[in-house]
Amino acid sequence: MTEAAQTAATPFLIRIIRAARLDSELYEEVEADRSATWQALAVVILSGLAAGVGMLGRFGSLGHVLGGLFVALLGWVIWATMTYWIGVHVLPEPQTQSNMGELLRTTGFSSAPGLLRLLGAVPGLTSPVHFSLYLFASLWMLVAMVIAVRQALDYTSTWRAIGVCLIGWTIQAVILIVTIRAAAF
Repeated sequence: MTEAAQTAATPFLIRIIRAARLDSELYEEVEADRSATWQALAVVILSGLAAGVGMLGRFGSLGHVLGGLFVALLGWVIWATMTYWIGVHVLPEPQTQSNMGELLRTTGFSSAPGLLRLLGAVPGLTSPVHFSLYLFASLWMLVAMVIAVRQALDYTSTWRAIGVCLIGWTIQAVILIVTIRAAAF
């Protein structure tokens, strides 16, 4: 089996585990595998659903789960778009070459640690434990995002990847806040 065929045959669950383990080679693999875009979308959906289900016991309704899923998908697309634009056009390194598909795939897989938020549905978790779980998963996802961006943009500097992620996240947060507030009216 050729290396390309072996990469395409990598089971989806194994890719999720490797993404959560912060395996930089996995991010290189999905960056190059155009067929992994649907898998990246599935990771974002699963992570968004895990967050929503994990919050069900605290905030209560299926509407919150679906709203959270919508925000996760919209946030993914906005953050990947901002990351692409900033990383390729504003703060590139000399060897930076990327496209929107590569950023969608790598950043989508960086949502894998968010599956941990499903544990928020465990009955009896106290609020501090629940909060800590969500904070831990969010920080883990941020680290995965930095690795995903570093690999997709072919950066040698992790600090540059951190800067691009923070700028992109800030823009994405503002857009999401405005969108959510507008939708509430």
